Amino acid sequence: MTSQATPPGTLRAQLDSGRIVVAPGVYDGLGALTAERAGFTALYLSGASIAYGRFGRPDIGLVSMTEVADTLAIIRERVAVPLVVDADTGYGNALNVMRTVRRFERAGASAIQLEDQTNPKRCGHLEGKTLVPAAEMVGKLQAALDARADAETLIVARTDAIAVEGFEAALERGARYIEAGCDVLFVEAPGSREELAAIGRELGGRVALLANMVEGGKTPILPAEELQGLGYRMVIFPSALVRAFAHMAGAFFETLARHGTTGPFRDRMFDFRQVNELVGTPEMLETGRRYAEDRFETPAG
Repeated sequence: MTSQATPPGTLRAQLDSGRIVVAPGVYDGLGALTAERAGFTALYLSGASIAYGRFGRPDIGLVSMTEVADTLAIIRERVAVPLVVDADTGYGNALNVMRTVRRFERAGASAIQLEDQTNPKRCGHLEGKTLVPAAEMVGKLQAALDARADAETLIVARTDAIAVEGFEAALERGARYIEAGCDVLFVEAPGSREELAAIGRELGGRVALLANMVEGGKTPILPAEELQGLGYRMVIFPSALVRAFAHMAGAFFETLARHGTTGPFRDRMFDFRQVNELVGTPEMLETGRRYAEDRFETPAG
């Protein structure tokens, strides 16, 4: 059953609205539904969160294109808000990028993010990253733009060059990706507020900029309003939910193991009725009754 929420404006319209878009990271239908109910108008399908939350594995390029596409389709079925989808490197060369864009677009992506790391990629806040040449990334971006069926499907270009080639090289790569036609630019892992501000000054007037807030990562965590003042139009918190869940789950299981009951944790849990209300059980059962057998039986005589 699809979400009954009224769809917000397109992601492009939100980015042009003058108010920064805050997109929390999600990795399953329940988290996406909860975020939509909380009022967020865009969500970020995080490859890292899929790796952490679905597989219990690190973000080092282990998740496949089809696994992300399947997760995206599940989430799109449940929520109406725009979805920004982490496509890593596009899972190969320019031809792979074209297939990825088409598959993700069909599954419901509103924006598709591609990065300039080599395969296998790794989390942008880990050490040891390597990059493809800027010209190769430009070709992949142009392939993505050619492959999309709808101009409202945005292409997000991410560069990881700060950690590999230095800050100035990252700005140069960013400028090349803007020239290639990307709709949004994501310069990963600036190490200070000053670097965040410099990115905004140098590139923010040319394209929508995305900032990435990673708790414990290389970039200082700034409020959305402050990032907007620095020239950013979107901020993502890609793995905050899975970190919160992992912390909560550890406390929950420790409590259950110690007490043999969920009682001491009950005030931090939904009960049976509350979780069924959240996922729409009453509405779905009512819908099912509209198609019950006894409503379509041939009258006697």
